[in-house]
This record gives sequence, C-alpha cells and structure tokens, in this order.
Amino acid sequence: PESPPPPYSRLSPNDEQKPLDLSDSTLSYTETEATNSPNVTPGDFSDASTSPDAVKRSHWCNVAYWEHRTRVGRLYTVYEQSVSIFYDLPQGNGFCLGQLNLDNRSETVRRTRSKIGYGILLSKEPDGVWAYNRSEHPIFVNSPTLDIPNCRTLIVRKVMPGYSIKVFDYEKSCLLQHTADLDYTDGPYDPNSVRISFAKGWGPCYSRQFITSCPCWLEILLSNNR
Repeated sequence: PESPPPPYSRLSPNDEQKPLDLSDSTLSYTETEATNSPNVTPGDFSDASTSPDAVKRSHWCNVAYWEHRTRVGRLYTVYEQSVSIFYDLPQGNGFCLGQLNLDNRSETVRRTRSKIGYGILLSKEPDGVWAYNRSEHPIFVNSPTLDIPNCRTLIVRKVMPGYSIKVFDYEKSCLLQHTADLDYTDGPYDPNSVRISFAKGWGPCYSRQFITSCPCWLEILLSNNR
C-alpha cells in the first residue's frame, strides 16, 4: 500500500499504545485520540512565516498566543504542513513564545510559561489537524469537532506529555451545524478555531470555567474551512 508522506506513518489498530522505537526518526500516530510522542528535535522545523518562498503559498492557519484575556504578540501565520510552537530553546525554530514580551506579567503566568518547554507540534494532515504534546506537562484542548453535537457541555480533552490528538476533523466539521448562542463561550470564538491551554485545564471539571482564565493558551485560527 502507498505509505503516508514523511514524517508520518500510521500504526496498525492493534498497536495503538505501542511504544515508539526511538531509533526511528518518523512520527507515528493512529486515528485514535492519543498516541506516542514523536521523536523530533525543535531544529527540524523552520520559521515558515519568514521564508522568501512562504509568501507564494497560501497559509492554512494563524496562531494567536494569549495570557488570560490579553493577546500577546502578533498572529503567527503558518504555511508549512507542520509547525513547532515552543517556549525558549536555543535550537528551536518556529513560533517561539518566550520572545513575546508583556509588561507586568503575573507570577501565575510566569510559572505556567516556564512549563511550556518544547510545547507542541501542530500538523495539518489529510484527515485533519493534529497536535503533539512535546512538553513535560499536560495540554488541554477544545475544538468544535471534539465537542458532542447538540451538547451544551464544553468538552475539554486532556493530553498527557508524549501523546497526540486530532484537534480538528475536516469531515466532521463539514457535518456540524454551528450555533451562535453558545452559553459556555467567553472571549474570542471562531467555529473553525482550536483552543489549546498549557498545563492548566478549563471547563465544567475545573475551577477555571473559561479559557480566558488560563494563564497561557493558543488560539489556532484555521483558514481551510472559511
């Protein structure tokens, strides 16, 4: 059978929780919610937004970084199929959150920022958008395609270090009928967006009811369904 394009390869259904062979440089994942961590270094990714060739291609998403209710820095435009979003690593290329300055950060935000580390790898695949947790702390994810249709309860998925999740499903998105009067929304909301919080969860199961109560979080604004 035709193999997927690098750097990805799919595991068989019986190998969903199979430990990744670290001698293999490919990233492996399954169609299930979580799989093993990719063996990738931050230096493998380039800052596509500054590439001379980037302006010739259309972007597939913009990434906004927030601290509570304040957006910090510019929108980061993604042209390549994958992008690394991390804190402050000398060899890192991609969206470096540690370089975004903000006056009078709270101690809570400072502590949470220090936990971002290698952050996440965001990848556009034929079946949707995947996020790989490369940090040493959990990430928390919500998107329209992760919610249960017609359910009034916000679904926030916890993704442990070394695991991945399909944060946006293209096929499911086409079937969803989005409503404009969602009771649980707070702050900016887009039916084609994904929200990812570093280290801190939110929603009905947490003291933080809204994403804007989280110290450090990302808003992934997808352009493919617009």
